[in-house]
Amino acid sequence: MPFKTAQIRLVSSHPEVYEPCDDSFALVDALLADQTNLLEHNPKLCMEVGCGSGYIITSLALILRQLAYGAYYIATDINPHAVRVTSETLEAHGVHAELVTTDLASGLEKRLAGSVDVIVVNPPYVPTPEEEVGRDGIASAWAGGENGRSVIDRILPIADKLLSDKGWLYMVTLTANNPSEICLQMREKGYASRIVVQRSTEEESLHVIKFWRDFQNHLVANEMEFVNKTVPARVIQSLLSQFPGISKKWQQ
Repeated sequence: MPFKTAQIRLVSSHPEVYEPCDDSFALVDALLADQTNLLEHNPKLCMEVGCGSGYIITSLALILRQLAYGAYYIATDINPHAVRVTSETLEAHGVHAELVTTDLASGLEKRLAGSVDVIVVNPPYVPTPEEEVGRDGIASAWAGGENGRSVIDRILPIADKLLSDKGWLYMVTLTANNPSEICLQMREKGYASRIVVQRSTEEESLHVIKFWRDFQNHLVANEMEFVNKTVPARVIQSLLSQFPGISKKWQQ
């Protein structure tokens, strides 16, 4: 029987590579929970930023394996050991991805701009001193700097550049990362969001957030900003008071 997701016994390992843990399982569970939508989405290009052991990109490839024409997969990691381990994990499950040793998506932005349909990220989100961010070895897999946001805040604009018009981003966050602020930042870029999986462990509270482009609301927001800059506020309020339904939506 084909595997639904990557099997732990087939996941390769190395002392300097982050092994699948609660956050990895939460992200894969989010993909499973959204599987019907993912299959209907019919992605052509999928990407994992920071692939580690390869558990997540392998699981995504297995979840989408029933697509009629398949999808192309790319996975990146700054740790060369992680790239090798991911290759072994993929091979053990009979799936394939292009693997690139790089920092996040460095060197790929031009090639992939506006073309990635699904991005999955389990970023370094643990609050740590800033000097621990980006160090060699396994610590780089979790060290997130102040509020655990140093790497996350670098990933968001990169994802915005790489995602296609129909692109989706699935990202793991910690309560300490202030997920609501992250969602607000992405909303300002024109993205809607929702929490697909929320999970509390003894050590942390995890949220797997899905982001997608929300063209209609972004257009409305831009129009509102334009009007607010060109029409006196008292005139706007006077007009809106005549249409309670519109007034409520405008003020949201």
